[in-house]
Amino acid sequence: MEDGLVADVFGPALALFSSGQPRRKPALGGHGSPDADDIALVPRHPVTGRPWPDSGAADVIPLAAEVWTWLAFDHDPVTATVSGVLPAGVLRDDPLPQHPNGPFLPARDVFLHTLARLPAVRRPWLRTIYDRVRTDAFV
Repeated sequence: MEDGLVADVFGPALALFSSGQPRRKPALGGHGSPDADDIALVPRHPVTGRPWPDSGAADVIPLAAEVWTWLAFDHDPVTATVSGVLPAGVLRDDPLPQHPNGPFLPARDVFLHTLARLPAVRRPWLRTIYDRVRTDAFV
């Protein structure tokens, strides 16, 4: 997996599935992006909700257009036009939203409780994930 924002956001979740197998590689797909080989993260159209058509990836994961834009350009998209000229370095005239201090991690108890309630947790691949999260300090 390449270094960068996509790896930082999706790397911990994909590590759950990597026991003994080659790690899956997510990449941004969609407008202006090269086709991904393994997992393509594509934007959803904000009006229709349809994912961007992507042709080369094994799996396509649609994301909200705002999330995709943030991952693709590493900044918040400017969603409203502004009249006049802003000083250099100012994105907009209202306070910017607070950003998290670290990566998003689900609450271990909630995650384990949710998995335990799924009938599929009896399958070996999901049971392996359940046991790894329960015993490791992953989450």
